[in-house]
Amino acid sequence: MTTDKGSQTLLLFLLAITLALVIASCAPLQPTSPTGPRGSEPPYPVLLAEDSARRETAQGALNRLRQSTAPARSLESIEPNLSPITATIQSLPANGGGGVYLPKVGADAVMNEEETRESLRRFIRDWREIIGSEPARLSLVDHLVQPDGTSVANYEQRPFRFPIRGNYGKLQIRFAADRRILSISSTCLPDADKLRSALRGLGAGGGVSARLTAEDATKKLRENDLPSSDPAAGKPTFRLPASTQLTPRELVTHVQPSKTRADALEFRLAWEIELSNAPFRLAYLDAITGEVIEVK
Repeated sequence: MTTDKGSQTLLLFLLAITLALVIASCAPLQPTSPTGPRGSEPPYPVLLAEDSARRETAQGALNRLRQSTAPARSLESIEPNLSPITATIQSLPANGGGGVYLPKVGADAVMNEEETRESLRRFIRDWREIIGSEPARLSLVDHLVQPDGTSVANYEQRPFRFPIRGNYGKLQIRFAADRRILSISSTCLPDADKLRSALRGLGAGGGVSARLTAEDATKKLRENDLPSSDPAAGKPTFRLPASTQLTPRELVTHVQPSKTRADALEFRLAWEIELSNAPFRLAYLDAITGEVIEVK
């Protein structure tokens, strides 16, 4: 009898444990904790921190370009301005671009459109460590020839599932008819593969929280106080009038300086929402937390 009672007790204990595990596995995803992610959640927002190795790589790439670029004056006197976090090129010195040229493509003295695009691709390939992006992740948006004969090529970096918003992910190259580089500026995001892996775990099916739908996002935007267009007037926030029409455009990857770290950028999954009858044209609302990130 004692043995039978012991077996029954053990069986009931095992059944209770099994039931508890089943209930736990069916529990809904928990919202992101205001004090940070839970142990099972990936960090959010995703951060890209300043890295001395990244800056050393950019400087090393510049040294290699100094040794390989003709003519002799080349890049010896050029010390390009590098962005503090991404270590991408912000600008060339006003008198420093004279020795930098696009590669020559084709036999004619002046390259045609196809040859110019190929020349730009080769230039980006050679300068990728300073530009901060692999050529395959850059898309040519436009190539404009100015009245004075100079050209401007604008690129967008597209390394993520959702397009980049904020003041990042852009490359502009300005050059003369003789292929001489006049200016170059990049706000591209290095380490895109690592960032893409981190961003892939967000939202629906990810480990942070369920992603807000477009309907959820517009409702949240109406409920939130937005930054005022005239804070000096004593009204730091603004509430959307009922007549404002909200049109969700798409999910985006919003990038901005971190609110908690001076040496990092933060990446958020956000809804881009178009506004009419409002002081702003666009609003960005975090698709994970429901926070208003930016209006403009």
